[in-house]
Amino acid sequence: MSTVLVTGGSGYVGTQLVAALLRSGREVRTTVRSASAEAELRAAVRRGDADGARLHVVTASLDADDGWRAAVDGCDEVHHVASPIPVAQPDDPDDLIVPAREGTLRVLRAARDAGARRVVLTSSFAAIGYTPKPGAEFSEADWTDPDMPGLPAYPRSKAVAERAAWDFVEKEGGDTELVVVNPTFILGPTLTTRLGSSMYLIKGLLEGTMPVAPRARMGVVDVRDVADLHVRAMAAPDAAGKRFLAVADGPTTSFLGVAAVLRERLGAAKAPTEEAPGDDLPRPTIHNDRARNELGWQPRATESTIVDSAESLLVLGLASLV
Repeated sequence: MSTVLVTGGSGYVGTQLVAALLRSGREVRTTVRSASAEAELRAAVRRGDADGARLHVVTASLDADDGWRAAVDGCDEVHHVASPIPVAQPDDPDDLIVPAREGTLRVLRAARDAGARRVVLTSSFAAIGYTPKPGAEFSEADWTDPDMPGLPAYPRSKAVAERAAWDFVEKEGGDTELVVVNPTFILGPTLTTRLGSSMYLIKGLLEGTMPVAPRARMGVVDVRDVADLHVRAMAAPDAAGKRFLAVADGPTTSFLGVAAVLRERLGAAKAPTEEAPGDDLPRPTIHNDRARNELGWQPRATESTIVDSAESLLVLGLASLV
């Protein structure tokens, strides 16, 4: 079996996917933007109970062609996880949209040129459900309209990048297949100490640095289940050409609901008990039937994911209840 490539292997999702592939016995090559990230990546893999002896780390950035030919060489399977995620919305939306689109196309071109069998791309629910819809019920058939007035740069970038990926594969992809995974709000234990936006939010709720919970209604999916869905999507022959929504079973939640779980399960007394002011928001219904029925995917319950998220921060010393 050939080496499998994971782009963005040092990130929140990437480390979990790399660890899962290594535990299954695969030879894994992964890209990082800077060689300085390798030590933390290998430490994260060890936290994921994986042996890094079969892990090969190379440097390649989404904003340059350098390194991608070598990264993909000999890889029949490519998991494209790397994506720019801003701490705050940029003043110029193109500062996010252009790198997201061009980085995705750069990886797809390299995969095609190397003769890769399949690319599994991490997109987002942001490419599906950010355009209002009567009933707020969403499946893989839905798309966020990137030209919708007032749409923030991040969901616009995800919709534009995913559309560009499908267009490329249809017109220029050769024999390389594409599968897309569309996660909702990703939580779950972190293997890396470099925290992204979702884990910073859990840290803020735990430590009480947010006096009120942000007003939002969202689906949640465990980062370990996103990694598992990537593996299943790569292996299933009939997955080619399809999108797969990644969301836990049951009703969607809110950040106030997340805070309530942290108080009840972990004694997080500083977690907010009020939500930011604003109008009532629709609670979306997000379907995961395709992933469950076609790939045999079984996501964890939202409450256990929330608890595991917080406990990982506490164990790593990245948050405190005191």
